[in-house]
Amino acid sequence: MTLPHYHSYIHGQYLANESRDTFSVTNPATGEIIYHVDTSDEKVQQAAIDSAKQGFAIWSQMSAVERNRILLKAVSLLREHNDTLAEIEVKDTGKPWQEASVVDVVTGADTIEFFANIASALEGSQQQVGGDFYYTRREPLGICAGIGAWNYPLQIACWKSAPALAAGNVMIFKPSEETPLGALKLAEIFTQAGLPDGVFNVVLGDGKIGQWLTNHPDIAKVSFTGEVNTGKKVMASAASSLKSVTMELGGKSPLIIFDDADIDNAVSAAMLGNFYTQGEICTNGTRVFVHENIYPQFIEKLVQRTNDNIICGDPMQPETNFGALISKPHQEKVLGYISKGIEEGATLLTGGHALQPDNASNGYFVAPTIFTDCSDDMTICREEIFGPVMSVLTFTDEEDVVARANDTKMGLAAGVFTQDITRAHRVIHQLQAGICWINAYGASPAEMPVGGYKLSGIGRENGTETLKHYTQTKAIYVGLHPLESPF
Repeated sequence: MTLPHYHSYIHGQYLANESRDTFSVTNPATGEIIYHVDTSDEKVQQAAIDSAKQGFAIWSQMSAVERNRILLKAVSLLREHNDTLAEIEVKDTGKPWQEASVVDVVTGADTIEFFANIASALEGSQQQVGGDFYYTRREPLGICAGIGAWNYPLQIACWKSAPALAAGNVMIFKPSEETPLGALKLAEIFTQAGLPDGVFNVVLGDGKIGQWLTNHPDIAKVSFTGEVNTGKKVMASAASSLKSVTMELGGKSPLIIFDDADIDNAVSAAMLGNFYTQGEICTNGTRVFVHENIYPQFIEKLVQRTNDNIICGDPMQPETNFGALISKPHQEKVLGYISKGIEEGATLLTGGHALQPDNASNGYFVAPTIFTDCSDDMTICREEIFGPVMSVLTFTDEEDVVARANDTKMGLAAGVFTQDITRAHRVIHQLQAGICWINAYGASPAEMPVGGYKLSGIGRENGTETLKHYTQTKAIYVGLHPLESPF
């Protein structure tokens, strides 16, 4: 059977490269190649830049209301094709259908709708200065580059394109080479909705294509989602032309559970924050700090629910709630961290091995894994694993647990569970993290800014402040009187 072959999406249509260089995409749940993709060569890259310039000339001159109508049409199309797009995400990422069908496309569409509706509220200011006055305008930046990650491919493409396009910019988007199809389908939907050609182009390839984007002098801004070390390289590269950057990077986030917490609710949070999307979420609360007074009850319920309620297998089966990791190398990496945890003295409570479910025996699965008797200096408590590996630690003192929670170079997310409202806010205000939850975990609505402290990123995605990150301020001084001059 001949497998599908996809090209980059440039100026409203697919464009083949001249080099004929390609790469393959594998379904993580089966280990089988499912389609082939072009690598963007110099011809495609130049076409993307030329197209974006043409698109910007049209799109930036349209009113916010006109752009709003087109973007809302894209939202309708995304929702209309939810199941088809969700299936693409399942096959590309290995995540369960029951997640992708209600989260990935839905939240992506929500974000485009949110920014489309608020863009018309962007406004400048006016102030009297002596007998004259000045006013300001918020203007689009120009060509923006989006570089996506593989865990939420379509959602991330929406998160990056929504504020950029709503503000009047155009975007060249590079999806992860492991999950490129969702972005291509988004480009098709944008075209169908009436987006002018060149406003959203998709280039395909590995990190070299990302480096080209961050180096290119005609690109005004780069928005990157990925791991910390790659983010450092993106920022260094962008600095060569003083590009604006937004980066949402990795985390090693704490989840603190006090002794007055609703234990069942806290267990739900710990499982969501470690096993949802098989652990491949950057905000995951992988360091679970449990007060000693409730530790026995917490562990008992956690293990019981992990063993009884998690169903691993073919991600397209509706009952499956735990999928495959993205690739064989990543599976091996996660298993390596598990081995390291055992070597350093943590107690393996459950999991810790690869899985071969009957209906997906060749997939890259790792069992949901829980470590206890952990210490703060263990590798599994210091480094981002990006897999279903939970480290449970204990505490008794509030001040001590806050210090331990903050003892990391990263600061993406944090959660606190307690029924004491005063303590909840007191603790959350001390945690060095950009995305925080009280008696909840993981929710990221379009209205809520997302981003990290320290090495977990720069700037924010979503929320009203993000729209300003995709515009620049022009100040105009208006003279109302004859100009005084000594000449």
